[in-house]
Amino acid sequence: MFEQIIPAFVVGGLICVVGQLLMDLTKPTFTPAHVLVTFVTGGAVLGALGVYGPLVKFAGAGASVPLSGFGYSLAKGAIEAVGEKGLIGAFSGGVEAGAVGIAAAVFFGYLVSITFNPKG
Repeated sequence: MFEQIIPAFVVGGLICVVGQLLMDLTKPTFTPAHVLVTFVTGGAVLGALGVYGPLVKFAGAGASVPLSGFGYSLAKGAIEAVGEKGLIGAFSGGVEAGAVGIAAAVFFGYLVSITFNPKG
């Protein structure tokens, strides 16, 4: 059990450290939106280059849950769909691969919004 938890914790923590350093060292020009785009794009590029896959195998959720994991999932889905469907798979594969995560984010976001009242 710990052989799965420790790598996930370390890799996930290091990804968070990179994001925090990006925000702290580039104030005020690098916003949280820039970090979001950088991580998703970085995960997609590293996935396409074959670098992110071994990291996901090693760290599990520590690499697949952060935003870079979402980018990796989109790239992996697009690459696989191109092999099956041709060029049209480049447009549909990423969305199909990320559909469950997107649906879960929408569902839980809605659930939280109807459960809690904002202060302010």
